[in-house]
Amino acid sequence: MPDTLVALYIFVLSCFIGYWVIWGVTPSLHTPLVALTNAISGIIIVGALLVTGLDSVGTVAELFGFIAVLLASINVFGGFLVTNRMLAMFKKKDK
Repeated sequence: MPDTLVALYIFVLSCFIGYWVIWGVTPSLHTPLVALTNAISGIIIVGALLVTGLDSVGTVAELFGFIAVLLASINVFGGFLVTNRMLAMFKKKDK
């Protein structure tokens, strides 16, 4: 089986799993989920960098790898901003 096809299978399966994980969570748990998705997005970045760096994959797999790195990076940085803002709400304010 070609490496490009394996990379495409992994990409499609991760899309389905991500969809069901995110939409299966109750609204009260969405805030803690942001911190968890930062870790998951970090794993996605590492996997996408590995797929993009393979010599035997085609241009389409490299493009999907680049898009995965870009979107996961946006998710990580946005998640850190939201988590930082959420934690700042619990700090005591100076009088």
